[in-house]
Amino acid sequence: MLRRLRIENLVLIREAELALAPGLNAITGETGAGKTILAQAIGLLLGARGDAALVGPDGDEAYVEVELEPPPGFFDDEETSALADLRPEDEEGLVLARRVFPDGRTRAYAWGRSAAREDVAAAGERLVAMSGQFEQRRLARPAYQLDVLDGFVGEEQLRRRAGLRAAWRELGAARRRHDELTRDAAAAEARLAELRALVEDTENLEPETEERLRAERERLRHVTELAEGVAAAGEALAPEEGDGASGLVALAERALSPLERLAPELERAGNELRDAELRLRETASELRAFLASLAAEPDRLEQLESELDRIAETRRRFRCETYGELLERAMGAREELEALAGGTDPAAAAAKALAEAEAKADALINELRDARREAADPFAAAVASELRGIGLGDGEFRVELAERDPSASGGDQVTFLIRPNAGLPFAPVAETASGGELSRIALAIAAVAGGETMVFDEIDAGIGGETAHAVGETLRRLAERAQVVTITHLPQIASLADRHFRVEKVPGDPTHTTISELGDDERRDELRRMLGGEQFIAAVQQER
Repeated sequence: MLRRLRIENLVLIREAELALAPGLNAITGETGAGKTILAQAIGLLLGARGDAALVGPDGDEAYVEVELEPPPGFFDDEETSALADLRPEDEEGLVLARRVFPDGRTRAYAWGRSAAREDVAAAGERLVAMSGQFEQRRLARPAYQLDVLDGFVGEEQLRRRAGLRAAWRELGAARRRHDELTRDAAAAEARLAELRALVEDTENLEPETEERLRAERERLRHVTELAEGVAAAGEALAPEEGDGASGLVALAERALSPLERLAPELERAGNELRDAELRLRETASELRAFLASLAAEPDRLEQLESELDRIAETRRRFRCETYGELLERAMGAREELEALAGGTDPAAAAAKALAEAEAKADALINELRDARREAADPFAAAVASELRGIGLGDGEFRVELAERDPSASGGDQVTFLIRPNAGLPFAPVAETASGGELSRIALAIAAVAGGETMVFDEIDAGIGGETAHAVGETLRRLAERAQVVTITHLPQIASLADRHFRVEKVPGDPTHTTISELGDDERRDELRRMLGGEQFIAAVQQER
C-alpha cells in the first residue's frame, strides 16, 4: 500500500502531501491544472530520468518522497537485498525518495540514506504499478507475467514459490560444494593441504585469544604512563624515606592509642586508623609488585605484536574477514579431516547432498508447472471477460506457457497474448496496445489476479458513456483487493472513489498548483463541475 506521497517544488507544485487511502483514490481537476505532475512524481520514484524542467521556481531542487507498506518477506528477496542493508532496525515500512537538481541530475534515497537509482526503482516497481511507459515495460517482463499467473493460482502457489527460492539457494550451495570436492585430484589434494594448514595454524587459538592479546598489547604500549603513575602512588603511600600516607596514619594511631583507656569512645577511631595503616601498607606492597612485573618481561610487547601479526596473516591467508570467521572455518576443517580419518568420503557425501537438493528443486518446479498449466485457461478466460466489459473489442486473450532453463522461479516462461480485433494475429500485450488500451488491459489483468498499488493516468483516454461506467465499476471491484490511484476526468470514475483529491491551478507570480483532499460538500461540487456545471445539468434535465 502507498501510504503517503510528498512533493516539493516539482514543476508548479510548491508543496503537497497526499495521505492515500486503501481502496480507490481519485485525483481530478481542470485540464492543465497540473494532474500530470502527480504522475511525473510517481514516475521519478519508479526510475524515470531526471530533467531540469522538473525543478519548480520556488527553490534550487525538486523533491519527491513516498512511504510504502511492503508485504511480509519483501526484504528477503534477492532483488531487494541491497535496500535491505540500508533499512533501519525495526523499520517495517519503506520510504523512497528522489531529488532533482537544477542541471537535471538526480539522487535517490531509501529511508533518507543514499541508494542506487536502480535499487530504488526496482523496489518501487515491485510495490507500485503505473500506467504509461512503466506499464508497457512491466507488461513486457516475463517475470511479471509469471508473478501475475502465480498470484491468480493462489496462496499455495506462492508458498511453492517461496519454497523453491529456498531450495534453489540450497541447490547452489550443494553444487559449489560438490564442484570444490570433485574438480580434480590435484584440487582435492590442495584442499586437503589447506585444511591441514588451517587446523595447524589455529591450533592454540581460543575465542577470546585475539581480544586478550589486544588488551595486553594496549597495556604495554602505555607501560611508561603506568610505571610513572604506580610509582607516584606507591611513593605517596609508603616512601623509602620520610612519612607517606601510611606513616602519617601510623603516627595518628600512636597518638590516640594511650588515650583510649582514658576515653573509651576513642577506641573506634584508633581501630579504624590501625586498619587504614594496614590496608595502605598492603596497597603499597601491591603497587611495588605491579611495578616489578612491568619490568619483568621487557620483550613482551614485541611478542604480542608478533602473535597478533600471525593471527592477521592467518586470516588473510585463509580469506577470513574476522577472527570469529577464522575459528569457524578451522572448526569446519577439523570436522572434515575427522570425517576423512573415519572413512567418510566428503566427495560422496557432497554428491548425495547435491542429488537430494536437485530432487527437491525438481519436485517444486514440477508442482509449479502443473498448477500454472491448470490455471492458464481459466485465467485467460476471466481476463477476456473483463476486457470485453471495459470496451476492448472482442477481448481475446491467451496465456502461452513455454519451458525454459530452471531458476528460482521455476522452469516456465509465461507470455500474455491479445487480439483486440478479430482477424488479426495474437501478439504480446506490450507490443499491441496504445497507452490508454494498455492501462485498461492492466486493469483487466489486475481485476482477475489482484496486485499491488496501481496508479492509472491514461485509463479514461478516449472513452465515455457506458464504457466509462464499466471501467469505473471494474476499478471499484479491483479496489476491494488492491489500492488504486486514478487520475481522471470522468465523473463516472471519480464518483466511486473512497478518497477524492482535487488539483487546482492558482494564478499568481508565479502560478502554482495545489492539491487538496475534498470533503463531502466539496466533492459534490467537483462532480458537478466534471459533469459540465449547473447550467449543463439543468439543460440535460430540461431535455428529459
